[in-house]
Amino acid sequence: MERRKTILALAPLAGYSDRAFRETAHKCGADLAVTEMVSAEGLARDSEKTEDLLVRYEGEQELIMQIFAPDADPVRRCLSRLLSYNPSGIDINCGCPVPKVVKNGAGSALMKTPEKMYEMVSFLKAETDIPVSVKFRLGWDASSINYLEFADAAVSAGASMVTLHARTRSQGYTGKADHTMTKRLTEHLKGKGVTVFGSGDVFTPEDALMLVNECGTDGVMFARGAIGNPFIFSQTKALLETGSYESVSLDERISTLLFHLDLMIRYFGEGLACREMRKHATAYLKGVRNGNRVKEKIVSALTKDEYLRALEALYQ
Repeated sequence: MERRKTILALAPLAGYSDRAFRETAHKCGADLAVTEMVSAEGLARDSEKTEDLLVRYEGEQELIMQIFAPDADPVRRCLSRLLSYNPSGIDINCGCPVPKVVKNGAGSALMKTPEKMYEMVSFLKAETDIPVSVKFRLGWDASSINYLEFADAAVSAGASMVTLHARTRSQGYTGKADHTMTKRLTEHLKGKGVTVFGSGDVFTPEDALMLVNECGTDGVMFARGAIGNPFIFSQTKALLETGSYESVSLDERISTLLFHLDLMIRYFGEGLACREMRKHATAYLKGVRNGNRVKEKIVSALTKDEYLRALEALYQ
């Protein structure tokens, strides 16, 4: 029996999943990417900063756009602006645990009000023919695990894809993701025509393989595991297809870092790009010999030339 294609996606990472990172991830083998989460309220108010998050890089054919809102009202008001960016899919964020998002009833606060998520998905399905998906957690806390019921509500409203981050909101990003729950979700939704993605603690190709082979997911959302490590996409593909993968050479790591930096400069200008690239660059250099020495210089680099001079230390 032919193996089904596993979809490898770059997750919606606030402060990271801009067009430069998405382009780099696609170059390194990602099949799909999701924008960082976009405020439906900000979009409804024509916020330029909000809308910049939805701009594609040249040649980006598919792009799922993720929005967050506490209820359907801002979704209704932002829809025309959202559609003007031609999303390939619309994702509802029901997983962000950040207090400033949750206190307004959005993000993972929706785990406590699934009826509001249902209204958002139902509205989008009634008003568009664009696929709608939902990204959510296990529940608000350990005493309110409701992800199966939440998934049922999303699917009954018309969602064709779901992504489970196998932690509760109260865990944030601490502890371990419980992928026995991911397996329960895939079994629960089997035969319902829903694409299921697994997320949480996917830091190696082996972690992704486990989600596919043991949990039965259709795809994997790489979040923190892809920061400074877009190679995880091509490595995971190789592992799925051949049973092994090659390590990344220092030259490949540095050339990809500079490719990413060049994209940042093209899209955002050299000054802002060099400041924003620092968080990516330090991740690219994790575990690299002489990496700490280079990181000390990069955290104050303001030009590409300063990055190049700092990186020379890797070869000394």
